[in-house]
Amino acid sequence: MTDFTSAAPGPTGDSPWVVCLCAEWCGACREYRPLFEQVARAHPGLRFAWVDVEDHADIADDFDVETFPTLLVADAGGTRFLGPLLPHAETLTRLLASLSSAQPVAPEVATLLEALERAPAGFTVG
Repeated sequence: MTDFTSAAPGPTGDSPWVVCLCAEWCGACREYRPLFEQVARAHPGLRFAWVDVEDHADIADDFDVETFPTLLVADAGGTRFLGPLLPHAETLTRLLASLSSAQPVAPEVATLLEALERAPAGFTVG
């Protein structure tokens, strides 16, 4: 159970990614996972991914995640959110409802998005 992307119909290649950067050893992340999956099912128009920063160091090391869980919301147009987030479904739902305009895509975000686009099934949520 390392990585997981939404199998729900609806998201397109233009849909933003909602990525939880986590670690298997993190108890808060393990507890958050079912809630993250619940939010993914409630937002079929978005793409969700679970990225274990240790299992996927090649695409996640540059994020220097120190607080778990850390959330990234981004698409080809830019980064809409990147930072730690309280592990509550309601907090994530409120965040998704109030996304701001995108900031330019940083290199580490571009690398992660490219990896998700290449092999989304390797990061399935739900």
